Amino acid sequence: MDVLDLVQLNLLSPVVLAFLLGVLATLVRSDLRFPEALYASMSIYLLLAIGLKGGAELAKTPLAEVWRPGLIAIALSAATPVWTYLILRKLGRFDVPNAAALAAHYGSVSAVTFFASVAFLDAARVPHEGFLPALLAVMEFPAILIALVLVRLNQPESTRWGEVFHEILSGRSILLLLGGLVIGLVAGKWGGGISSVAPLFVAPFQGVLMLFLLEMGMVAANRLREIGKAGFFLVGFGVTMPILHGMLGVWLGHLCGLSMGGSVILGTLASSASYIAAPAAVRIALPQANPGYYLTAAIGITFPFNLTCGIPLYYAAARWVFGA
Repeated sequence: MDVLDLVQLNLLSPVVLAFLLGVLATLVRSDLRFPEALYASMSIYLLLAIGLKGGAELAKTPLAEVWRPGLIAIALSAATPVWTYLILRKLGRFDVPNAAALAAHYGSVSAVTFFASVAFLDAARVPHEGFLPALLAVMEFPAILIALVLVRLNQPESTRWGEVFHEILSGRSILLLLGGLVIGLVAGKWGGGISSVAPLFVAPFQGVLMLFLLEMGMVAANRLREIGKAGFFLVGFGVTMPILHGMLGVWLGHLCGLSMGGSVILGTLASSASYIAAPAAVRIALPQANPGYYLTAAIGITFPFNLTCGIPLYYAAARWVFGA
């Protein structure tokens, strides 16, 4: 398949169509709404489910296969905010708090984009490593810490480190991902595995993801109205940086021994922008940063781009890198 075929495959998948339905519902001012409790429950379910499955796969994966991709993932997450911050400061003329806030979001990762990339590969019948949720977990927080260090170097009085560390480590996404990984790892290595909970956490996963993306479509559509206020530079940044990071992630995945499917997922993670862990930490550490910039860029620009066009693009790049 060429790139257009891949884009078509992605756009016609149930999860992307559900996202587009959510966008349409908002644009036509439908009364469709998700109760806040249901939205929170779905996010808890998805994060715990992906952690469980990743931990179970990690339990049966030799350390020799995991350590290299793990180090690459951490290094990528730590390096990305540095050049992102410099680009925003030098080319975008953003001040220190807003440049650091955006760097934290674009260095950290989006769990929902990860879910979508896995769904895309499953639909295309492309195999990938089962331990990749572990990379999702370790790539959540290094970028946030690095971005805050950059702020500290420029504005020493501006960072409340105790509150920031607490927010990152006790936040829902990190707690559920790491907790699920530990549960899956322990149950898989020393217990009876996760087969007893598979009917709840494995089989319904795609259906819950579809509902979640319906809600995310409505959230993203609400941010579309603010894109004009964000400026042309931020719009270009929100599309260009994911492409560059995605290609870099695919190449590094190939170098560290991941399969083609695994490299696509690492590229997707590198290209994504966080809108769960990063906003929570930035809200405390950088209250002076403008949410209209970092939320609009992450949710209104980068997330829809990756969901519709980015993932097929990274897959096409992986096929070229692997000579497939």
